[in-house]
Amino acid sequence: MATQARQRRSAPQAPPAESAQSAAVESDAVQNASADRDGQLREFYRDMVLVRRFEERAARAYTEALVGGYCHLNLGEEAAVVGLMAALNPTDYLFTNYREHGYALMRGIDQNRVMAELYGRVDGVSKGWGGSMHMFDVTHRLLGGYGIVGGQLPLATGAALAIDYRDGDEVVMCTLGDGTTAIGAFHESLNIAALWNLPIVFVIINNGLGMGTTVAKSSAEPDLYKRAAAYRMESARVDGFDPVAVHDAAAKAVAAARGGQPYLLEVVTERLRGHSVVDPAKYRSAAEVERLKHEDPIQLFGAKLTANGILDPDMIAAIEKEVAGLVTAAADFAAGSPHPEVATLFDYTYATPVPNDSRRLPGEPLFEPLPLPETAAAAAGVNP
Repeated sequence: MATQARQRRSAPQAPPAESAQSAAVESDAVQNASADRDGQLREFYRDMVLVRRFEERAARAYTEALVGGYCHLNLGEEAAVVGLMAALNPTDYLFTNYREHGYALMRGIDQNRVMAELYGRVDGVSKGWGGSMHMFDVTHRLLGGYGIVGGQLPLATGAALAIDYRDGDEVVMCTLGDGTTAIGAFHESLNIAALWNLPIVFVIINNGLGMGTTVAKSSAEPDLYKRAAAYRMESARVDGFDPVAVHDAAAKAVAAARGGQPYLLEVVTERLRGHSVVDPAKYRSAAEVERLKHEDPIQLFGAKLTANGILDPDMIAAIEKEVAGLVTAAADFAAGSPHPEVATLFDYTYATPVPNDSRRLPGEPLFEPLPLPETAAAAAGVNP
């Protein structure tokens, strides 16, 4: 319609062919940009559904005793995960915490390998030895997966220092939970990053709860992004229910970090389940549980795209069918992958051989026991 209106206005003036051609090129560019944008929005929705269905299958596998150890899910945080990862280049680095399955998927790691790691199998991301909390993939530059609260912050800051030291153009993104902002490593890492202008983006995934404690009850300054002011670091807060808003905010943060200015981004979201699979979330009131039923980021985003003509029920059904097939195949792949041999337990402790590294299994003594002293009677050949 815009093109037709432009042609009608121009017709009486009989514009030169060059001007008409220029207008046509401009119109095509606008249409292509709109199509690309719509395609990206549909891809965002599809990726959010993939993370959701994958995590639901992981929760089911946990109840079936196919997943061991701890298991923390990204349910409710799909928009944040998708938007953040879309802002990174393939060559950028990601450090995250133990709630990492969705991030692994969105970094491009095959869902079969992610599920196999949850199952503790050799075809997993970490050869089956890392499990849910300790995924690591150098190829996709996911450098953990850390089970210790805040354990990733100093390492991520060190990686940013290494990039700066060799004049690289990569960026480090380090995600963390809201509870992590109260530990010493948070302040130490932001301080050194600001002092040395390191290429790193710290991302607080604020789902409102540090396990079962609200941010308001654990932080004297509940607007967590404001903590960057102590280090004269640029910061922002964004709606974590909107993947587009998250992507745009993350893209700005990444651009700043790539230019040598570290950044703190707070993404406000919700988790729809407990802290981990085994947490019944009894600390939530009935009213809060009811509210969360109406704040599902996938439903909200899908409804928005449908209202704007970007999605329709048939497209949504096709996405669900595709994703269901991928997740089922991932579970089948994981179940068919063998368990790792005990002898390989220490094979990936270090990237390169380290002298005198311990390979002692649980229950084995630290040193070989010395032989018992020989008694005089035994030496004389007399039976006691």
